[in-house]
Amino acid sequence: MIRRLFTILVALTIAAATATAVWGPAYVERSLNPVTMPKDGWPVSPQAQALHDSLIIGDLHSDALLWDRDILTRVDRGHVDIPRLSDGNVAVQVFTTVTKSPRGQNYTHNAAEAPDNITPLFIGQLRPIHSWFSLKERALAQAAALSRAAEQAPDQVMVIRSAEDLQSLLEARRDGARTVGAILGMEGAHPLEGKLDNLRVLYGAGFRLIGLTHFFDNELGGSLHGSGGPNSGLSEFGREVVREAQERHMIVDLAHAGPQMVRDVLAFPGSRPIISHTGIRSHCDSPRNLPDDLVRAIAAKGGLIGIGYWADVVCGKTPADIAGAIAAAIRLVGEDQVALGSDYDGSVDAPFDAAHLPALTQALMDAGLNDGQIAKVMGGNMMRYLAETL
Repeated sequence: MIRRLFTILVALTIAAATATAVWGPAYVERSLNPVTMPKDGWPVSPQAQALHDSLIIGDLHSDALLWDRDILTRVDRGHVDIPRLSDGNVAVQVFTTVTKSPRGQNYTHNAAEAPDNITPLFIGQLRPIHSWFSLKERALAQAAALSRAAEQAPDQVMVIRSAEDLQSLLEARRDGARTVGAILGMEGAHPLEGKLDNLRVLYGAGFRLIGLTHFFDNELGGSLHGSGGPNSGLSEFGREVVREAQERHMIVDLAHAGPQMVRDVLAFPGSRPIISHTGIRSHCDSPRNLPDDLVRAIAAKGGLIGIGYWADVVCGKTPADIAGAIAAAIRLVGEDQVALGSDYDGSVDAPFDAAHLPALTQALMDAGLNDGQIAKVMGGNMMRYLAETL
């Protein structure tokens, strides 16, 4: 009887998930990832378009893999797919895997024990059953989707695992290829599930960037938005993870790290972390943005500051607002340490999708940046950092 009841419950769960999958996830994605661009688009001059077309462009953060759609197919929702990245002349995109998000998520205080938003999304999307209740398997499921796309269309997308891979991609693009390089990252290291061996598993699956925390404290230590407070730094397990990540030439991302965790990572000899998606606190006084002194310290260690596109971190909803945040970052840390970190498809608004990225080049020109500064911010700094770090 118990076995029969279990079978019935599983069948009902799958039936409900199937019904949800018909309309639910697409509706959720469309509502959570709006594009605020006017119907007639943002104006782009011939000069800005020509400059944009000449650039090597990279972006440090997109959560597109969360939404379980074929990234090789252009869709009319969200911000990123490979065709739109190609239209926007993007050479390298970091794709991060979101695996847990607390109910009631906010920028100031979240409990790790809060109900999780990603579990019902994975069930509703009919992701593999083994990924419904395992954070590691959720990360691996998203990684597998990217790998399948690269295997299916190697002329369109290539997974980058090393500096040599990056060099090959850039050489191919110089010869006329439109292949988009994809780097796998973790949005928070909770998929390790407290086990160092899982870092090796995920590295073997292609992960080359590790965000230590997301919106809650985890086994590694304190989040910027967690319940442990600003003095919650790296745990001993967190130190082990950072040490091994550095040995494996993985990029350490402090985008959601609490202040003490940032200081603890910076204290590691040879550390060179980044903030993949952020704004500048003195420019946009949001609790999502780390204090300026910590941003300067990360840049001083050779890290990058990836500027996001959404209103909460740049205090506005236009390309000019993003350009203003980029200009503020340059004033704070210098033109060699600033990059793009859109947070595309990360449950945020954006004034344009990946296909309409020339609008940002125009905005940077309008903000007074010269061609050399624009080339660095739009991708030159990121390519240099990756070549030296991977």
